[in-house]
Amino acid sequence: MSATLTSQFAPEAPKNAHWEVKVAAAPALLVRHSAYLTGRALRTLLRQPAYLLITLVQPVIWLLLFGQLFRNVVHIPGFTQHSGSYLEFITPGVVVMTALFSSGWAGTAFIEDMDRGVMDRLLASPVQRGAIIVGTLAYQSLTTVVQTLIVFGIAFASGARFADGGVGVLVTIAAACLISVIIASFSDAIALLVRQQEALIGISQFIVLPLQFLSSAIMDTRVAPAWVRDVARYNPVDWAATASRAALTSGTDWVAVGARLGALAGLAVVMAWLATRAFRAYQRSA
Repeated sequence: MSATLTSQFAPEAPKNAHWEVKVAAAPALLVRHSAYLTGRALRTLLRQPAYLLITLVQPVIWLLLFGQLFRNVVHIPGFTQHSGSYLEFITPGVVVMTALFSSGWAGTAFIEDMDRGVMDRLLASPVQRGAIIVGTLAYQSLTTVVQTLIVFGIAFASGARFADGGVGVLVTIAAACLISVIIASFSDAIALLVRQQEALIGISQFIVLPLQFLSSAIMDTRVAPAWVRDVARYNPVDWAATASRAALTSGTDWVAVGARLGALAGLAVVMAWLATRAFRAYQRSA
């Protein structure tokens, strides 16, 4: 009887053990697959470095042209006086806008992979769906770090000075990376749903432009209409710009900065999860 019971239940142990090993190895596989896909995207960028330079043309124009054109707006009653010159006010806003517009195009890489059949091969391979999204987001974040440092370098060369430069720059990089993850996740999800580059560009611009202008990226919302201020409270671009600007000035309210960064991080996780879920819709319609 004992031998019979042993023979009946013996096969279950290896199955459970194998399942436990797979569960334990899942995070390591996610990291490994994400690293491979991030490296693939970076190699593509290295083959076309002009893309990085093109994404910096518009920010440089904003920084230098707007910095001179609107330099007297800091004297408008109600405009914040804690950020110094308008160049110093707009610098973190330009950093956030650069991340915003650059990540809005993230989904085009997915569409190119779809057109070439690469996406179907990836989904048929053992690579985890989450790794495909994480690899794209990691690439966007690394690109954002480089762009942010270049924008700060141009601003510093143009005369901008910040009271809390070291910590403030790190906070600005973190905020820019988070907004990049949020918008890139949205762009990836839209790409998987519409599968057309023209539709992706149209939808991205429809979302990105209002997010920019309904925030304090280029103008203090305290001198804007009341409805703009109300919308800005729920705008993640404003969270990023406000947290960055506060971290770069003296007398920083770190509780408020941390709250905005926390809200950005939470939204980034949700958007990345939704982008991963979009693979199911893509596979059903493929």
